[in-house]
Amino acid sequence: MPADPQGTAPRLHGILVVDKPAGWTSHDVVARARRLLGERRIGHAGTLDPAATGVLPLAVGDATRVLEYLTDASKTYLAEVTFGVETDSSDADGVVTAVADPASLDADRLQQALAAFQGEIGQVPPMHAAIKIGGRRLYELARRGEEVARPSRVVTISTLTLVEWSPPIATLLVDCSKGTYVRALASDLGTALDVGAHLSNLVRLRTGPFRLCHAVTLTELADAPLPWIWPDLAFHPDAVLGDWPALLFDAEAAATWGHGGRVPADGVARGPCRAYDEAGTWLGVGLADLEAASWRPTKVVGSAA
Repeated sequence: MPADPQGTAPRLHGILVVDKPAGWTSHDVVARARRLLGERRIGHAGTLDPAATGVLPLAVGDATRVLEYLTDASKTYLAEVTFGVETDSSDADGVVTAVADPASLDADRLQQALAAFQGEIGQVPPMHAAIKIGGRRLYELARRGEEVARPSRVVTISTLTLVEWSPPIATLLVDCSKGTYVRALASDLGTALDVGAHLSNLVRLRTGPFRLCHAVTLTELADAPLPWIWPDLAFHPDAVLGDWPALLFDAEAAATWGHGGRVPADGVARGPCRAYDEAGTWLGVGLADLEAASWRPTKVVGSAA
């Protein structure tokens, strides 16, 4: 239920999962959220192309402190690939550069091709990507008609499943690592099958622990009775860190942590952690210092409730 309107207004910290509409850039969504929430500290995890829709997690307020961990998370997509047509951007927004007859392509050939793209693969980013080469964004160079060499990068595709085959369109379920370009995957599939292809539609179903069923539309956000509904709309910032060990500190240890001090480890300390006081208030994140047998805070926060 929404927070009591008669009580203290909730602080707007947390992860807000937005269902990005088609035609909006990820930056457009952030700008809109800033206006609706009245909060400048908002960042997004993982750019979605304007034509794509689906899960775009926004880190609001104190949650921006853990945005880097969400940006590294794996993602799941429902991708529509149209065979027989290539574009300069490898998606439906591009200019058609080649057309071929995909009549020889069937589900069996497609399944065999998909097998070669699972696991760790090398992938060359498309020219219309947002990454920088030599200090310049690739899409800016592409718009000027320039093309530069792009080094291949290793990405991991954990799942690549044919959901539906309606010639010449294949609907694929793709689960992949950070840095994977699904439109590059579509183009590479077309090349492997000698008919060409482009990404004709893309829906992001998941980023890390956040799924499409958790998302709100921008219209729903605009109509929401903010700030009171916030606890029902957003996830606590620590939801990003759900698979990290949690430390519960007494008052003395919590005070030490809050001042940036190390807290002795009870037993063997390994890897990252999330910390809380006895009331369950999130205190931030830290790392194990094996030599000093202690937990060292790396990001200290106050109450993010």
